[in-house]
Amino acid sequence: MTERLHHTTARIDAAQEPPAPARPALRVIHQPDEIDLAAAEAAAGQFLTALGISTASESLRGTPGRMARAYAELFSPRPFDLTTFPNDEGYDELVLARRIPVRSVCEHHLLPFVGTAHVGYLPGARILGLSKLARVVEHFACRPQVQERLTKQVADWLQTHLEAKGVGVVIEAEHSCMTLRGVQATGSSTMTSTLLGLLRSDARSRSEFLALTGVTH
Repeated sequence: MTERLHHTTARIDAAQEPPAPARPALRVIHQPDEIDLAAAEAAAGQFLTALGISTASESLRGTPGRMARAYAELFSPRPFDLTTFPNDEGYDELVLARRIPVRSVCEHHLLPFVGTAHVGYLPGARILGLSKLARVVEHFACRPQVQERLTKQVADWLQTHLEAKGVGVVIEAEHSCMTLRGVQATGSSTMTSTLLGLLRSDARSRSEFLALTGVTH
């Protein structure tokens, strides 16, 4: 009996219009210039020597190679598929991912800055797989950066590829170029934001986004 019902259902479905083909996922790849780890290791060794740091000891002998591999990793985001889905239910409220870890490198001193990002959007015709919000942040963070540019790049990219009604990005990070050198402002953090579409123009939507991220406004 179950099998007959199964076949009957199949015939009814076949008589209906075929579903629209799924939109292929966008493969996102950041392709840096060719990485030459051997040359980077040699340069790191020369850099340390020029600063008066000998790499002759057993504990420091491998440091230039480790430096080269570490920076190569920091500058190489993982590729990912930007998977989106039809917004069949017409969901029109805010979608927000909070406290996404941010790890990047200040382009002025090549010292790390770390913190968190809050990324939200008001859906249009399509919605985004939630993990992809973190992937987009990583994609733009894995390169020499300034926080202001990083914040805007994430927001602009999501607005373009999602065709969202609004996008908001807030990043709060601690910069070791401020805390470990120069002014040595230990414990200080920097906050940047970019609001697009309704999250910029509509006061109620903007207030909701900022309140949910915990940003004082």
